[in-house]
Amino acid sequence: MVEIPQKMQAVICHGPENYQLAEVDVPTPGPGEALVKVDAVGICASDLKCYHGAAKFWGDDNRPAWAETEVIPGHEFVGTVVQLDDAAAERWGVAVGDRVTSEQIVPCWKCRYCLRGEYWMCGPHDLYGFKRRTPGAMAEYMVYSADALVHQVPKELPPAHAAFVEPLSCAMHAVERAKLTFDDVVVVAGCGPIGLGMIAGAKSKNPRMVIALDSIPRKLELARKCGADLAINIAEEDAVAKVKELTDGYGADVYLEGTGHPAAVPQGLNLLRKLGTYVEYGVFGSDVTVDWSIISDDKELDVLGAHLGPHCWPAALQLLASGALPMDEIVTHQLPLAEFQKGLDLVGSGAESIKVSLIP
Repeated sequence: MVEIPQKMQAVICHGPENYQLAEVDVPTPGPGEALVKVDAVGICASDLKCYHGAAKFWGDDNRPAWAETEVIPGHEFVGTVVQLDDAAAERWGVAVGDRVTSEQIVPCWKCRYCLRGEYWMCGPHDLYGFKRRTPGAMAEYMVYSADALVHQVPKELPPAHAAFVEPLSCAMHAVERAKLTFDDVVVVAGCGPIGLGMIAGAKSKNPRMVIALDSIPRKLELARKCGADLAINIAEEDAVAKVKELTDGYGADVYLEGTGHPAAVPQGLNLLRKLGTYVEYGVFGSDVTVDWSIISDDKELDVLGAHLGPHCWPAALQLLASGALPMDEIVTHQLPLAEFQKGLDLVGSGAESIKVSLIP
């Protein structure tokens, strides 16, 4: 029998730039749910946008669209089951003591998208760490909802490495959207957590070449270790000209955008060949304006979006377990829960960290 305390430490979101560590009650799982002791939780760029009160996350009256106040943040995590009932154990195939993760979205399983198997686009969905009904993982304990998608995690993976399964699954979904072929030249914009995952995922498909773009040398070196055949520093070199030089003037076959920077959009449209494929994963903080005639009249491009990591979690866990990714270098910072503010600041600075994790 696992002894469960009555109180725990948790980060509470009280509004933009007002997150506080507090002692709260350990949650009690309901029917079909599981109580999980959090082993690690990553800090995502979307966590940072929410923290700063980005318009996409917060309404004018502080009643946000995605992140509600008085909620515990954290949507990329891994933990150990400490309590669950028979229904949860049977549904997920897990037991007390198992290391588990849950997909960040909790679907309703009743809307048009869920009924068509497109659960990651569920209309009335919940998200861990953004809504009060599904508190997140910046706490010592959390509850996995009865409607959640739960995956077992190899125990030999260090907790902070295992928590990387969430951004890695997202990156791999973007790669799947591109439908890569062996002859493709693939360009990945951005060598942060998502971009590095895109590089590793694209490389596993064995295209002709994977090219990484970034302006930070340290990240470009990591991109090479994740499988990039070529890493271009966009602060020193014209990426569009270089890619065209490598492709007899035609341009790349596929462009995967993982930065959320407005300049990355025209960059991608310009370096793609005619009939090329553009996949957008980045989340932008402001509107982006481009010449849409490039997409239509000039090149007849396929422009695709990618959201979350549906059906990619088992493959992402397998990739992590394989040791193919330099996780000791990707997970640059592991901090105690009490240092959550330092973690947010590290993610915000960009240059000092790749992936920052909290260890409750």
